[in-house]
Amino acid sequence: MDFFQHQDIARRNARLLTVLFLIAVLLLILLTNAVVAGFLFFNQDYNVYNGSNDAQGFFSFFSWARFGGIGVAITATVAFVIMLKWFQLSTGGKVVAEAMGGTRLLPQTRDRFERRCLNVVEEMALAANMPVPAVYVLNGERGINAFAAGITPADAVVAVTRGTLEHLKRHELQGVIAHEFSHILNGDMRLNIRLAAMLKGITFVGDVGHFLLRSSNRVRTGARARSGEGTAGLPVLGLALLVLGWIGGLAAGFIKAAISRQKEFLADACAVQYTRDPEGIGDALKVIGGYLPGTLVHAARAAEMSHIFFGQIEHSLWQLFATHPPLEQRIRKIDPRWDGSYIERQIQQYPTEPTRPGSGAVGVGRATLVAAAIAGAALEDEEQEADSDTQEQAAAQRYQLPLAFVQQAHNPVGAQALTLALLIATDTEVRDRQLQHVEATGIQGLSDLVHTLAPGVAELQSSQRLPLVELCLPALKSISADQYQAYKRCLLQLIRADQRTDLLEWCLFQLLRHYLDPEFFRVKPSRPRYARLGRVSRALAVVLSVLARESSEDPERALALAAGELELPKLALLPPEESGVAEFSKAVATLADCYPLLKPRILKAMALVAGMDQSITGAEREIIHSVAAVMDCPVPDESAWISRATTTDSP
Repeated sequence: MDFFQHQDIARRNARLLTVLFLIAVLLLILLTNAVVAGFLFFNQDYNVYNGSNDAQGFFSFFSWARFGGIGVAITATVAFVIMLKWFQLSTGGKVVAEAMGGTRLLPQTRDRFERRCLNVVEEMALAANMPVPAVYVLNGERGINAFAAGITPADAVVAVTRGTLEHLKRHELQGVIAHEFSHILNGDMRLNIRLAAMLKGITFVGDVGHFLLRSSNRVRTGARARSGEGTAGLPVLGLALLVLGWIGGLAAGFIKAAISRQKEFLADACAVQYTRDPEGIGDALKVIGGYLPGTLVHAARAAEMSHIFFGQIEHSLWQLFATHPPLEQRIRKIDPRWDGSYIERQIQQYPTEPTRPGSGAVGVGRATLVAAAIAGAALEDEEQEADSDTQEQAAAQRYQLPLAFVQQAHNPVGAQALTLALLIATDTEVRDRQLQHVEATGIQGLSDLVHTLAPGVAELQSSQRLPLVELCLPALKSISADQYQAYKRCLLQLIRADQRTDLLEWCLFQLLRHYLDPEFFRVKPSRPRYARLGRVSRALAVVLSVLARESSEDPERALALAAGELELPKLALLPPEESGVAEFSKAVATLADCYPLLKPRILKAMALVAGMDQSITGAEREIIHSVAAVMDCPVPDESAWISRATTTDSP
């Protein structure tokens, strides 16, 4: 799958959403004008005693002035509601998960179902070349369902129901999680949040009607009710607005269906590609068909976010308004030979975990990694409950890291210590100054742990640094806001302790800042500004010059290779004084504002530079991952980097 092309499709879907939304708002304005005209028509004076009738006709209550006033009022109200809803939802996926009653899974959990889910998410993140997102569980939901939420991959979360954890086997859970990862990589999450905010603006009119009906009941018990004045129209107006809200809800349902259903087919197909196992997602869907609660979710906020879930969260009277395709269609898209029978599963049918949750070497493509993970869990009869030590040993093999580091990475204080230890200098004077800064954080035990871990961290190969950082991210996201402030301040102090900032220090800080800041602060994501690479040629020259000097013995030749890929023949190698770390940082921030389809070309150009010598070093990988993180862009498979560079560079 070309994820960047699908991100562009998501942008086009956003434009379609805007058109449908504007049509719905216009219809709402027309209907409101009709309701107001009817309200005035039925409340005009009529003298029944002398037979005189001064009543005006129904259409006489329509006027351009009233139409414009009502239109402005509704548009302003809808826009205000949308802004409030967007402000609420755009703070990160954790807001959505917590609003539905989700509980965050901590890396140190001992629940075997939760531990298995965290391991699967870790494997999928490694396969997708992205950091591990936070995982939430909806403990009160017995239906089998899941969702991914957030604005960017940096603030994305994956949530599953308790029914998903307890009723799916490992390969089925992998299929569901892979489906949700495809929504993250395809750019669907931002569209889903925008859709939820817009539709709340439409249905808000019904909320006002409900409020007026309740208010009229209270008014009728007061003094005005006894006088009989001013109360007759209030229930009528409330009922009318309630009906308008119901019509708006139908329009919202139609828009959800129009935008959401095709995305589910695409996500199912991506799940098959990720796992190389159509039985994973296929069997999960078949289990849902044979499971009485199905995919139903009863959380209070679930209805307005129904389009982000893996499956239909409520029974739909009309398939026209269903947010997801019929289950049968989804299964047959994956398994054309399906005989129509579902998988019936008893509660707690899957009480054990495989002893090998998957393995894979750093730097292998996403499909190979996930295939290796599945191969370790294929035999159901050999599935046994794995204790924490076994899981951590498997993770150590998968990430090629010492077991002690993996154990510390799952602990919040240990994760802080490991990432800080990556910055500890070899110079005695600088190291002492750095350790004093660590002590000043006030985090109990952190200074001793950094001092203990620093020698072992210093012996890591460059290829092990990035996996270690990514493994630490889930635990770092679980610390408090105050601890994060102290931790981030300490990071900067350690970097500046030697009065200089090198490129790898910048990369480490950018990776941590980009993936942790959205957890604790409101971060404004980059917006597409540059539609042509020519407009960012200077920034490209800076980034590629830095990478070429870092990775190649012939930087001019490497840059010429990238210039050919980007079709920018005037791109030239910049002197070191014009391409330092400060210039590199500004250039990457500029590239983050490129349109989605330009970003893969930039990464391909960087891949050609890094892979020209037919190998990717840990430092090169760290630079490319850092740039990709700042650009909110998935990283291509490393095997493709090398083969493409070798083919392009051959005579």
